[in-house]
Amino acid sequence: MRAVMKKTRPPSAPGRAPAVPALMRAAAIDAFGDPSAIAIRTVPVPALGANEVLIAIDTAGVARWDADMRQGWVPEGERARFPLVLGTDGSGIVVAKGARARRFDVGDRVFAAGFLNPFRKGGFHAELVAVAAGTTARIPSTLDLRRAGAIPITGCTALQGIDRALGVEKGETVAIHGASGGVGTLALQFAKARGARVFATASGDDGVELVLGLGADMAVDGKQVDLEDAARAFAPDGFDAALILAGGDAQKTVLGLVRSGGRAAYPNGVEPAPRKRKGLRLASYDGDASWRELERLARVVDAEAIDVPIAASFPLDHAARAHERLEGRVLGKVVLVVR
Repeated sequence: MRAVMKKTRPPSAPGRAPAVPALMRAAAIDAFGDPSAIAIRTVPVPALGANEVLIAIDTAGVARWDADMRQGWVPEGERARFPLVLGTDGSGIVVAKGARARRFDVGDRVFAAGFLNPFRKGGFHAELVAVAAGTTARIPSTLDLRRAGAIPITGCTALQGIDRALGVEKGETVAIHGASGGVGTLALQFAKARGARVFATASGDDGVELVLGLGADMAVDGKQVDLEDAARAFAPDGFDAALILAGGDAQKTVLGLVRSGGRAAYPNGVEPAPRKRKGLRLASYDGDASWRELERLARVVDAEAIDVPIAASFPLDHAARAHERLEGRVLGKVVLVVR
């Protein structure tokens, strides 16, 4: 049965921009640790740079890399300063802009990414965030702020995996391993939009049902069925391409079913990283959430009526619970609702 997900079309006019206070509430940590390390703190609103916009956050994404940062992972060249406000992407309304941020007006509804923001200006798990205009764009017209806040990084990662790392073309047979997660649910829709036949691996019966509802031609839970038999029945000559978004024994099986001369790709951070083999073109990549890529993502989302599944929503006060939710099985994306 095909799932139907209700979409809310936002008004075309810019939103009303809230006044800018001196202090704000934020989900922060004073030391690395488990989800219990997260507390709601009152902190200064970040100073606004000339090339930045100040966004009143509506919705922020909560992802595995946020948990990694909470546990102590710090990007090379960066330093953690406590209290550390978490969160790397989201959506909201522009309430102020720097002198050089000329693409935006106060009141614009935007989505943005700032992977290094927690270590520099403070992250998106807060009432306000100052983020580079170069990683900010107006939200897709077919999405409300809630769903737009879930997709800046996952959406760019999914689209670039399908279009650039794999170069999926019409009529190709594509496997997406890990299709029921935040990146996978979008990637399979982008692959279908390019005219591919999609074989998806998902987590659990409900994960299989979800990805079938999103357009997968065939979906299996590799832990419950014979994955190799199902894949060979779907693609007797092997997959033309595979996007690898998860590990496990099924990862090796899917890679082994890509035909000779076929290709596979994975975003950096997938563990374990897929291994090369003879006859397989394997590429790794980082998702680029620059403003041009966000604008391209918005155009594709609007043109293809892309659904954005939300696995769970939590208010800012329950940011620790959102991180706990990441430790379980997640179908789609976990978000924090701030406004």
